[in-house]
Amino acid sequence: MNNLKNWVYVCEAEDIDIEDILRFDHNQQTFCIYRLEDGFYATDGICTHESVHLEEGLVMDGEIECPMHQGIFDIKTGKAKSPPACIDLKTFPVKMENNKVYINL
Repeated sequence: MNNLKNWVYVCEAEDIDIEDILRFDHNQQTFCIYRLEDGFYATDGICTHESVHLEEGLVMDGEIECPMHQGIFDIKTGKAKSPPACIDLKTFPVKMENNKVYINL
């Protein structure tokens, strides 16, 4: 079983619409929490290409497009899918309990 102290409360489930993003800052790190049709996901919140916040990016078909240079990442795997992005995003486990969203850091 995962150590409970690594799970951090992020928000209520209804705070994020489907195909939307919520920026979450914790311990001087920025994360993005996404809600897709099949659940919640989390990645680093900063693009690996130009250190831009991804929260203003476009979520479509399970991917996040960086708002600056349109690099595309797979939300579930963090994989960089389109230049100029070439370094994958780190992903983090997410769970929902009692309609609350948690990220495992």
